[in-house]
Amino acid sequence: MTDLFSDPAFSPAKAAFIVNSTRTKGAYPEALKATLSHTGYVRAASVISSWPGYAPTPLASLSTLAARLGVASVRYKDEGGRFGLGSFKALGGAYAVFRLLATELRQRDGSVDETALAAGRLKDSVKDMTVCCATDGNHGRSVAWGARVFGARAVIFIHATVSERRADAIRHYGAEVVRTSGNYDDSVREADRTAAANGWFVVSDTSYPGYTDVPRDVMQGYSVMVAEALGALDAPPTHIFIQGGVGGLAAAIIAHLWEAYGADTPAIVVVEPDKAACLYESARAGRPTAVTGDLDTVMAGMACGEPSVIAWPLLEGGASAFMTIPDEAALAAMRLLASGAAGATIVGGESGVAGLAGLMVAAGRPDWRQALGLNTASRVLLFGSEGDTDPDLYARIVGRTGDAVRAGVQR
Repeated sequence: MTDLFSDPAFSPAKAAFIVNSTRTKGAYPEALKATLSHTGYVRAASVISSWPGYAPTPLASLSTLAARLGVASVRYKDEGGRFGLGSFKALGGAYAVFRLLATELRQRDGSVDETALAAGRLKDSVKDMTVCCATDGNHGRSVAWGARVFGARAVIFIHATVSERRADAIRHYGAEVVRTSGNYDDSVREADRTAAANGWFVVSDTSYPGYTDVPRDVMQGYSVMVAEALGALDAPPTHIFIQGGVGGLAAAIIAHLWEAYGADTPAIVVVEPDKAACLYESARAGRPTAVTGDLDTVMAGMACGEPSVIAWPLLEGGASAFMTIPDEAALAAMRLLASGAAGATIVGGESGVAGLAGLMVAAGRPDWRQALGLNTASRVLLFGSEGDTDPDLYARIVGRTGDAVRAGVQR
């Protein structure tokens, strides 16, 4: 049998790594609590846990992988089953839709029964409201699902390289899908322009000048996933490798852990595709920096060229390091998880396994290990942020469908 741990795709030769020289050690800064906080998490958890179908997602032990990498443990939070939507995005987009609709109803009527709204009993009151967003796939699915649950209309903008299978998954929840030219950042601008012209509400998972409140709610929803993971661990993690994108997920993880652990916050490494590495380039430049081009990476959920303006300060102050990986590292990580050789059999999507791939790559460089303090006592936590959200693509990469992997069917 092929040794999947030794796949050349995990070689550090095509990766890049930079230690974050601006990391702030110590207590979570009060100024950042205006963006993300424990108080915000409690509010989000109260709402999200009330939705039908809520349950904490599993935390798998990759014990064989840990032994091979020379660390104490590797735990993988598998978000593939979240609310049946296939990714962690179900927590953020739908929660932001809820908060936006509640705010609008409160402004219209002076008060709102949030319990009734969350249960979908105020559909007549919100049916004239339209929410919209740009997406690589998963966020749009969450916004569409939330709009359907609460009773609003949804229009979702996708860019040129988003697969039709992902578009169909969004339409499944009753949303209108509009395909735009250009890349993800172009679709963000088109969604904003169209919403302004039509009086719609933008529910974006990235922030930009003049638009920060809703993305803050999106990010706060993600913190529910972090709290679930910490509650399932016997001891706090020492290291986290997490996907990049615009930075919202990484910022949510940093904020929750930093406020909880202060100076003892785990080392957090932000991992991006080398073809769409706006956070890595921002760290190198010392300021938010956009990358351009078609951003054509198989890790479609991170095909983002511009950092979120509210996420970047959290990454700048709280991330330990930034790294980039080639597409082939993510593909190899998908196959490794599907094989069961890591210690558990998991269906991990192209973007969802980037943290795992980053760990595999970084563990192969002694100097990177040393910079991170990655050793035999390390307890690594990974967030598998998506499952097979594009089932056809997953099957082509792994050689089996996601359903076959979950059922234990071999080739």
